[in-house]
Amino acid sequence: MERPQTGLYFGSFDPIHLGHLIIAEHLQNQGALDEIWFVLSPQNPLKTGRQLTRTHLRMQMLQLAIENNPAFSICDAELHMPPPHYTLRTLKILQEKHPEKDFVLIIGSDNLEVFDQWKDYNLILEQFPVWVYPRPGYPPRKFLHFSNLKLQQAPLLEISSTHIRESFATGRPARYMLPQLVYQYISENRLYGA
Repeated sequence: MERPQTGLYFGSFDPIHLGHLIIAEHLQNQGALDEIWFVLSPQNPLKTGRQLTRTHLRMQMLQLAIENNPAFSICDAELHMPPPHYTLRTLKILQEKHPEKDFVLIIGSDNLEVFDQWKDYNLILEQFPVWVYPRPGYPPRKFLHFSNLKLQQAPLLEISSTHIRESFATGRPARYMLPQLVYQYISENRLYGA
């Protein structure tokens, strides 16, 4: 019997949007993943310049976005770990807690471009499968010689959380880039200057 394959999709999800969900669903359907865990990151060590929306609000938006998909779950492991939140440490902790699962790290090609800035990136590539989905303007070029690295075909989407936050802040809500319940939650709670 094959062990369950669990995709780990890390992010601040500030906010989670349809681009995240489309990529996750596509990889789950096309890539033979049994499930995908959205790993909510308190703070990316490489992105310390912006104050993130409070964790419980991002968690609530995630829950609203995935609540009707049994293949999607939220992983809050990093919320219980001391900073800095390095991916390899998280992967090792999840591996210890769930020895019955095989984990696959999911990243965009934009992250692959700066992957050598991640702590112990070479150990990640040696010890875990890494699936890379395309991001506009970032053709995969690095680390292609690692056998654990697999380029995945997926829709090329130009939706970004940054653009959505800026749209709300300037009074032009990005309604159709978000799940309806997430859009309502942002509006009701006046997030991002809504």
